[in-house]
Amino acid sequence: MNRWRKKTWSVITHILLVLIALFALYPAIWVILSSFRPGTSLFSESLIPDRFTLEHYRQLFIKFPFADWYVNTLKIAVVSMVFSTLFVLLTGYAFSRFRFYGRKGIMSFLFILGMFPSFMSMIAVYILLLNMNLLNKHSALMLVYSAGAAMGYLLVKGYFDTIPKSLEEAARIDGANHLTVFFRIFLPLSRPLIVFLSVTSFAGAFNDFIFAQMVLRTKEKQTLAVGLYSMVSDQFATQFTIFAAGCVLVALPITILFMSMQRFLVEGLTAGADKG
Repeated sequence: MNRWRKKTWSVITHILLVLIALFALYPAIWVILSSFRPGTSLFSESLIPDRFTLEHYRQLFIKFPFADWYVNTLKIAVVSMVFSTLFVLLTGYAFSRFRFYGRKGIMSFLFILGMFPSFMSMIAVYILLLNMNLLNKHSALMLVYSAGAAMGYLLVKGYFDTIPKSLEEAARIDGANHLTVFFRIFLPLSRPLIVFLSVTSFAGAFNDFIFAQMVLRTKEKQTLAVGLYSMVSDQFATQFTIFAAGCVLVALPITILFMSMQRFLVEGLTAGADKG
């Protein structure tokens, strides 16, 4: 009887998981198929179009500076990813291995500060960028994205705390300084964590809309998120199929990146769960 109940519960669980997966994937499938549907209609009688066309993808690069938006977004995301990952790793290493006055107070302050939504500081950041003459420049986005990365130190610190101090002490006996220990010992042992931080910081900069919309003014400087929003807020607002094609191209690199790095992402996400 217990065996029958376990099988029944297993079947019910799998059915529920399939239904949840279909419910979650349906909007994405709808957008993908809409990008290949002829015309500009938002709705159709069937999910699968009668015939497929690539005209919307061609029009995307003819009517809009979509290639410029793509290059701008990739440039901002890659530079922000590199500096964000480096800053948060250095911050986590400092809090994990150094003991200095005010350490716990700074950690608590950064932890509490990170709990507030980032858009609360948008006005102050905007005024700073205005005084620094950085508005409508990609360097402004790179600076803000990278500077705020240190507030995510907690995961890195938790992971570095699990690395035995005997490795560091052995390297220090051989004459290694802190930079050598960091780059030669900690970073090679933290590959899953580095991949997780890199992918999440890249995705955050790649998909950001609110701050990019505030800073970037001209259409040539815009990112993909801002550009796609401008597509549905001007004279092309009724051409949903072109917008769907843009959404597919935007989601493509992020999807490939997450799928290819899935194993490292899972390891990196759970890396700092144990406190050493």
